[in-house]
Amino acid sequence: MNRKTFISTLSSGIVSYCLLDSLFATEAFAKAIMPITDHWAKRLHEYCQDLDKEYISPGEWQDHVEQLFAHIELNELLKFIEFEKLIQGFEYPDLGVNTKAVRFPKLDGLPENTLFYKKIFGLKKGRSIIPHGHSNMASAHLVLKGDFSLKHYDKIQQEENHLIVKPTISKQIHPGSCSTISDERDNIHWFIADSETAFTFDVIMLNLNQAAYDIQNLDMLEAELIGEGLMRTPILNVETALKKYGKIHH
Repeated sequence: MNRKTFISTLSSGIVSYCLLDSLFATEAFAKAIMPITDHWAKRLHEYCQDLDKEYISPGEWQDHVEQLFAHIELNELLKFIEFEKLIQGFEYPDLGVNTKAVRFPKLDGLPENTLFYKKIFGLKKGRSIIPHGHSNMASAHLVLKGDFSLKHYDKIQQEENHLIVKPTISKQIHPGSCSTISDERDNIHWFIADSETAFTFDVIMLNLNQAAYDIQNLDMLEAELIGEGLMRTPILNVETALKKYGKIHH
C-alpha cells in the first residue's frame, strides 16, 4: 500500500468512526429525552381518546394498550404512580378486592382529568376479583405485584338470567403481565390472587358506544356445558357473587 492510499484509507476510517460515534451519541440523547417527549402515559391517553371518538375499535384499543404495556419498564411505572405511597396502610378485605384511585404527575400534553379511570386493585391470597362480564366498557390490567390465576371468556349471547360464554384464556400471570377486555374479545375475566398480596394497575373506559356501561357477575362453577365449547352461565347479584367467589379455597 502506498502512502497516498494509506492516508485515504485512514481518513475514511476516521470519518466512519466519527459518524458512528455521533450516531451513538444521538441515540443516547434520544433515549434520554424520550420519557419527556413520548411518555407512555401520553400515548395511553391518545389511545383512549381515539377509542372515545370511535377512531379505533375496542379490539384495536386492546392491541395498542397491550403493546404499550409490554414495553413499559415496570419500575418506571411504579415510581410514576407512586405505588409505595398508594399501598401504605392499604386495607385488604376478607372478601374480594379493594381499590385506590391513581393520580398521574403533571406532564406536558396530558390533561389532569383523563378520559380513563386509573386505579390499583389489591387483594390477599385466595381472594378474587369475582368473575364478571362487561357491556360498553374496555379496560386494561397490568400486574404490579404478586401472582394471579386468570381466566377469560368471550360473551357470546345474553339471556335474561344467563350469559352464553366461551373460554378463551386460562393461565398464571405475574408482575409485568397484562390483560384487556372489551365487547369485542375476552369480555369476561376472573382473577384469583396466588401470592400473599397481589396488585394490578387498571385503566378503565366506560360508557362506550354512546351507551351506559353494565357489569354482570357470573356463577362460573354452575355453568352448564351446551356444546361447541359454550357454557350457559347464571348471572348473580353482587352480594351473592362476592360471598361465593370473593374468597376461594384452593
